[in-house]
Amino acid sequence: MGTVHDIIEARGKVGALEADIARSVVEAAATYMADEEAGIGFLYSGWCQAALPHRRLADGLSWQIVSDRVTMAVEPGLRPDAEGQLVPGGVPYGSRARLIMLYLQSEALRTGSRDVVLGRSMRDWLARMGITIGGKSLKDVREQAERIARCRLTFHVKVAGGKVGLVNQNVVDTAMFVPSKDPAQGDLFTETARLSEVFFEQLRKHPVPVEEAAIRAIANNSVALDIYAWLAYRLHALAKSTPVSWSALKGQFGAGTARMDNFKPTFLENLKLALAVYRHAKVELDDRGVILHPSRAPVAPRTMAAPGKVHALAKPGT
Repeated sequence: MGTVHDIIEARGKVGALEADIARSVVEAAATYMADEEAGIGFLYSGWCQAALPHRRLADGLSWQIVSDRVTMAVEPGLRPDAEGQLVPGGVPYGSRARLIMLYLQSEALRTGSRDVVLGRSMRDWLARMGITIGGKSLKDVREQAERIARCRLTFHVKVAGGKVGLVNQNVVDTAMFVPSKDPAQGDLFTETARLSEVFFEQLRKHPVPVEEAAIRAIANNSVALDIYAWLAYRLHALAKSTPVSWSALKGQFGAGTARMDNFKPTFLENLKLALAVYRHAKVELDDRGVILHPSRAPVAPRTMAAPGKVHALAKPGT
């Protein structure tokens, strides 16, 4: 989507708006282009192919999503109620859950350790993403972090040669929050969260780097975040132009949307936002869906020399 970026460079935001480009797309592109911080985050490749729900599910309900390469199921854990009884909790959802997951994975690879510092460190990182922690925002972050800590994931992955891999895992081995003795204070951050060994090993083997500047520009939009992560994973490894049908797109990004005619406008709106923060992405629309063209990765492909011996940039099929 070079057009919006080219117009902004030549004529500014006003010129892009006069060209009848949606204000949300212009704002996202301009924010991304003006961002001079060069931070890099990391996601496990499985998360780039199947994501969490966008809206809250009823407590006790599990979540499943099917893409062309991955089937992911998320089972909620148990949480204590007011009487101390363990009752079904909920699945993490929305943009805050995605940002917390990105933080956990990025920090683990940066330090080469399963132990990720929380508390002030995570607050500072979320602030860098434009999420000021206070009031309702703090409550939302705490809730999503607890859901992540308690849930269990299953990735059913199709790999090269027609083989199938099955990964069952918790995200973290230790709780991210502990109860406070002061009810008015709410739950407190633990000092660290320990990623599960299986999840950490999968992350080290199959990392997908993303630009923090891009994440910042669309941080409040969970659908756009999912599409951006998917494009970051797929486009750089394509050997040729690849069509993706509307049916496949709906399976991956439209879970919970019953009608295709409701899914398409929402997907297209968020695709434009994702492309606004991925300047070199080459994506074409047609009546059958989208066509993905080989594109430069958002972060230059290279072997990451992190302390955790991170493998090369993940490619589709891993």
